[in-house]
Amino acid sequence: MSVSPLDYRYGRPEAKDIWSREGRHTRQLDVERALVWAHCQLGRVSAEHYDKIADISDPGIVTADRVDEIEAETRHDIMALTKAMAEQAGDAAWCIHLGATSNDIVDSAVALQIRDSIILQRVMLKQVLATLCDLAERERDTVMLGRTHGQAAVPITFGLKIAVFVDEFRRHLVRLDELEARAITGKFLGAVGTGAAQGENAKELQRLILEHLGLSVPVATTQVVGRDRYIEWVGWMANVAASVEKLLQEVRNLQRSEIAEVGEWFDVEKQVGSSTMAHKRNPITAENASGLARIVRAMIIPSYQNALLWHERDLANSSSERFTLSHAMILLDDILLKTDRVMSKCVVDAERMIANIESQNGLVMAEKLMLALVDTGMHRDQAHEVLRSASMVAVADRRHLREVCGEDAEITAAFTSDELDQLFNPMSHLGVSGEIVDESVALARAAIE
Repeated sequence: MSVSPLDYRYGRPEAKDIWSREGRHTRQLDVERALVWAHCQLGRVSAEHYDKIADISDPGIVTADRVDEIEAETRHDIMALTKAMAEQAGDAAWCIHLGATSNDIVDSAVALQIRDSIILQRVMLKQVLATLCDLAERERDTVMLGRTHGQAAVPITFGLKIAVFVDEFRRHLVRLDELEARAITGKFLGAVGTGAAQGENAKELQRLILEHLGLSVPVATTQVVGRDRYIEWVGWMANVAASVEKLLQEVRNLQRSEIAEVGEWFDVEKQVGSSTMAHKRNPITAENASGLARIVRAMIIPSYQNALLWHERDLANSSSERFTLSHAMILLDDILLKTDRVMSKCVVDAERMIANIESQNGLVMAEKLMLALVDTGMHRDQAHEVLRSASMVAVADRRHLREVCGEDAEITAAFTSDELDQLFNPMSHLGVSGEIVDESVALARAAIE
């Protein structure tokens, strides 16, 4: 019986494979093998016995099912793993788990899961970033209404709006590169971190194991890897999830019927928006991803709590981390895939954008006129009051601001009729929007490459 929506609704197989029961089991076998390999390098285990351990460190030989059977009796997962390996290892069984404590295996295997997760995350993040770059370039000069406080502000371009997200997702890529080495750290210094059970070559043994596995080597640990490392990675995922929801929330808002400037692509031949309202074209994928983003962000709270272990460790974190790390990663991967799907087929209605600007009766150009008056020598505060007063008249009388300005003596004294017309052209008040788009996209493409 499937209970978790991850089983039947959300997540790519590639992401689930990493955090599955089998994925965890396979990586723990690899860590146990690496331990024996390191002992072999230091001369404590023969090459013959290492070869035997390497041969049986296979999930098809030492199966997860057999480990579960033994764990049902021992009530200890890693002891069950070592016993299952010993059943297959013959004379080489003596060196299995030699000098290790359970969390040497568990935390190093989790580090492998995080390493493989980050590989997928980097690919997906770059894919989304490339899609946003394409969209920003395509809509570089598409003028639309800027909005602050939910109200009409001044003109902006859709390209600039997307460029803001381009740079934000580029920063997430930089952050991932910076945290990776810290997040994929294993440990192999025994029960309380002294290395006593590993002998005089304890630090060298740890280095050999972890470097062999492609993991970072810690300076100091207790029985466990410091959970600040996990907090940083989960925090990064929560941060990306926030950016995703912010982006998709913008798409959803711009798709509102009364705005209708941007929208999620809708298959008019087959897709259904509502079981009763046949006309509906809902942003269903964006809404779905936004909801999942909230679950990802929620994982940061137990991640902080999991760092608060007693003395050199307790077990209060273990059950929690089986949810926090796996679910955050699988859901974020799913979210990034859906975000790319939405943004790669994003529908932009440039005509509607212009119509919405025009519906504001010129009010969005008040700033432009105010600054133009300042350029003629008028004090900035005076110019602001002139346009504020004119704007209030335009709003109250439902008239175009151009008409009201044409009746103001101070304004008509400063500008000819043609000059005043030009000051109401939205394209004349876009500043360096295009340059910002170009720079953001260039930096992002360099990061992708």
